[in-house]
Amino acid sequence: MGLFSQFCVPAEAQTAGTNVRMAQAVSPDDAPPPRKRPQTRLRVTPYYTPDGVYPRYNPGPDAVRECNATYVQEFRPSGTVIVPHMSCYWRRG
Repeated sequence: MGLFSQFCVPAEAQTAGTNVRMAQAVSPDDAPPPRKRPQTRLRVTPYYTPDGVYPRYNPGPDAVRECNATYVQEFRPSGTVIVPHMSCYWRRG
C-alpha cells in the first residue's frame, strides 16, 4: 500500500508550489556602498633567537660557564632509578 500512495495524490497538491518569482534588478544608485576595512596585519617577532641556552641573558665578555654533573635518584612507578643530572651557571672569568 505504501508504494502506491505516492501515485494516488491529487494533481492540485503537486502543482501548488510551482510559482516562479523573478528577482528585481537594483540600480547602482540604490545599492549600499561597499565597506572598506583596513587590512589586519600581525607582526610576530621573537624576543631572542633560540639557541638552546636558557635563561637568555648576556653574562659579559669574560664569563665562564661552570657545570656540575652528579647522579640523582628518581622514584618511578617501575622502581627507583639513578639518572645523571647536570646543573650549570655562569661566573665571571
